[in-house]
Amino acid sequence: MTDRPTLAQLAQQLGADLRLAPGADAEQVPSGLSTLQDATPEQVSFLASANYRRFLADTRACAVLVSEDLAAECRVSALVVADPYHAFARATAVYDRTPRPEPGVHSSAVVHPDAEVDPGACIGPGAVIEARAQIGAGVIVGANCIVGEGSVIGAGSRLHPGAVIYHGCSVGRDCVIHSQAVIGADGFGFAPHERSWTKIHQLGGVEIGDEVEIGAVTCIDRGALGDTVIGRGVKIDNQVQIAHNVQIGDYSAIAACSAVAGSATIGKYCTLAGGAGVVGHVTVADGTHITARTLVTKSIDSAGSYSSGTPFSDSRNWRRNAVRYGQLDQMARRLKALEKELDTMRADRQGTED
Repeated sequence: MTDRPTLAQLAQQLGADLRLAPGADAEQVPSGLSTLQDATPEQVSFLASANYRRFLADTRACAVLVSEDLAAECRVSALVVADPYHAFARATAVYDRTPRPEPGVHSSAVVHPDAEVDPGACIGPGAVIEARAQIGAGVIVGANCIVGEGSVIGAGSRLHPGAVIYHGCSVGRDCVIHSQAVIGADGFGFAPHERSWTKIHQLGGVEIGDEVEIGAVTCIDRGALGDTVIGRGVKIDNQVQIAHNVQIGDYSAIAACSAVAGSATIGKYCTLAGGAGVVGHVTVADGTHITARTLVTKSIDSAGSYSSGTPFSDSRNWRRNAVRYGQLDQMARRLKALEKELDTMRADRQGTED
C-alpha cells in the first residue's frame, strides 16, 4: 500500500473487531508496528504468546492485536482477532516499505538476445540473463543476480541482489530468493576410482514451486539425473544446504543451518528446526517436526515430533557423561547377562519349591 490505513481501515483489512479505548480515535493513522514493550502511541502491537502477557497492561501502543480471552486486559484500543500472530503477519505486509523498483532493464544489465523478459519485469544493475531464460511479469531481478541459460522465473517473484540461478532451473510464481542464495549448483557426486575421484556430472535441474521463500546464502543443488524439487509454499531459512535430488513437500519449513542429504524426501507440512540434519535416501512422513540439532538417520513413517542429541551441561559433567556413552554397549551386555542369570536363579527356585 502507498498510504497507511487508519485504525478502522486496518481492522477491516485484518477482519478484526476494533474496540476503542476511552478517548481513542478510529481515524488515527498508525505509523507502524512494534513490540508491546517498545511501542509508541503511534504504533500498533500484538500479543501472541502468554510469555508477553505481563507487558499488555503497560503498553503505550495505540492498539493491540489480541485474542478475545485477553481483550479485557487491554487498556488501549484492542483489535480482537482469532489468531493474533497470523493477524500480525498480515499487518506486516500493510506496513512493509521494501523498495520496489520500476519495470525495465538497467543499462548495465546484460540480457541475451534469446532471453524472454516480460515488459513488466525489472532487471537491476549488473544482472545477467542468459540465453533462453524466461523472466515473467512483475519479476524483480536484483543487482548482480545471474539467471542461467534456459532457467525460468515465474511471475511476481523476486531475486534479491547477488542471487544466482544456474542453468536449467525453474522458479515458480511469487517466490522470494534472498541474497547470495545459489540454486542449481552441482550436487556432491564423485565416484571413487584408484585412489582418486571421478566427477559425476549433475544432469538434472531444480524445480521450485509457487510461493517459496529461500533465505540468504542457502544452496539448493541440482539433481544428478532427475530434478531436485521444492514444493509449493515451502519456506527455507538462511544458510541451509539442500543436496541433489531431495524432494521437499508443500508448505514445509526448514530453519537456519539445517542440511538435507541427497535423495532424501521430506513430506508436506514438516518443520526442521535450526541445525537439524537428514541423511540421504530416507523419507520423512507428512506433518513431522524435527527439533533443533536433531540428526535423522532413518526414515520416519509416522507424523510426530522427533529429537536426538544431548542437552548441554557444565563441561566437567559433560566429559564424565561422554566417557559413559562409550561404555553403554559394555553395560548393556553386562545387564543382559545379569538378567539371564537372574532368570536362571528364579527358575531354579521355582523348581525347588515345586
